[in-house]
Amino acid sequence: MRVASLILLGSLCAINAAPVTEAPTPSSPQPVEARSRFAMLDDVRLLANGLLQLGQSLREFVHKTKGQINDIFQKLNIFDRSFYQLSVVTSEIKEEEERLKETTTFLKANNEEIRNLSLEINSKINNILQERTHLQSKVGSLEEKLKGLSQSIVPLEQLQEITALKDLIDSQEKTIKDLLMSVREQHEQLNSQKIKIKSLEEKLNYDPLQETAEKSSESGPETPEPLEYLTSNSTNSTMDTNEFPTDCSEVFNRGQRSSGVYSIKPNQSEPFNVYCDISSDGAATVIQRRVDGSIDFDQNWDKYELGFGNLEKEFWLGLAKIYSIARQGDYILTIQLEDWKDERRFIEYLFTLDGPASYYTIHLTHQSGNLPDAMSNHTGMMFSTKDKDNDNHEDSNCARNYTGGWWFNACGDTNLNGRYTWMRSRSRSLRKKGIYWRPGRGSSYTLKFTKISIRPSS
Repeated sequence: MRVASLILLGSLCAINAAPVTEAPTPSSPQPVEARSRFAMLDDVRLLANGLLQLGQSLREFVHKTKGQINDIFQKLNIFDRSFYQLSVVTSEIKEEEERLKETTTFLKANNEEIRNLSLEINSKINNILQERTHLQSKVGSLEEKLKGLSQSIVPLEQLQEITALKDLIDSQEKTIKDLLMSVREQHEQLNSQKIKIKSLEEKLNYDPLQETAEKSSESGPETPEPLEYLTSNSTNSTMDTNEFPTDCSEVFNRGQRSSGVYSIKPNQSEPFNVYCDISSDGAATVIQRRVDGSIDFDQNWDKYELGFGNLEKEFWLGLAKIYSIARQGDYILTIQLEDWKDERRFIEYLFTLDGPASYYTIHLTHQSGNLPDAMSNHTGMMFSTKDKDNDNHEDSNCARNYTGGWWFNACGDTNLNGRYTWMRSRSRSLRKKGIYWRPGRGSSYTLKFTKISIRPSS
């Protein structure tokens, strides 16, 4: 800026120092002089403009240079700070290096101690191994001494005698075992003989009146007639078979109020006759009745499946017929019993019956009644007869040993299809072959009358 001012001042001085010419003679023309002055002023203006532009450029250059110098100073400051940080880090590294040197020195000293300890341990291990070898040699010598002592104490002949005695003891032990086996077999034979003797005693103690009654009853029971299904000829009626009632409850619903024999046709079954026990409250289908021992109930599987007897007296309706009724819905099974003291009781179960593929397995749930429950332990049992053993007793056929077909669980349980006896036998085994009711707790009942019936539960 100062340079530009000096240049401008010098130019003005030069203009002022220019010689002033005298006034022209009247003979020279004035317009030429005026034009030369104006030309000089134009040159001055041009020069001044050039100087101003030069000054402006110099000013911009100075500003730019100042900015660059500021940038340099900032970078120098940054460099100073970085250098300071590096010096601090270098100092820390040096301190860490000093600590590492100290740690290394300490580790070297410890390493030397560890090496000395290792050498000491190795020496002790070697000493222990040597002592072990020495002990093993001592043990070996002791074993040889013991062996020599045993040979000196017990001669070889005595050892042979001991071996012979041991063999003799073994043979005697085997003989004793054989004797025990023989004694066990003899004991079993004695038990068998005892059972036979007990059976003979029961026969000897049997009441002559009872024997007479049984003989008369044995000669009395008839060979039962099968309860066949009805045919179109046996109905003696033009009634369509589809118009038969399905059970005795439907007989009651159709207006019948007298107990007796009626024809029914359950679903998916041929028609057949049943005895309907009708009261003012409704009707039930009787499936079994024992009253006088006139029918022999010791029958085979086919008879029990089809049914046998006299519907007006004693009969078994038949497993197939009972199943055809029970499969129609939920049924209640009612058991009515009378003992030889003329006491009548009853019990009711919710009742279902499986088909022939499951051997007519029975399912019972106790509902009500004044008779102690004796059939709940029979639920889930298949029906058994003397020619088809389905009971749970592995070594015996309950239906063959105790007579009659029933849902036996094990021999000696309740059986309402056993042999009918007119008087109570003194023999327990003979009583079990009769008709009896045996609850899980309490006394068993020997019976003279039974009736089993089923009716819909609703």
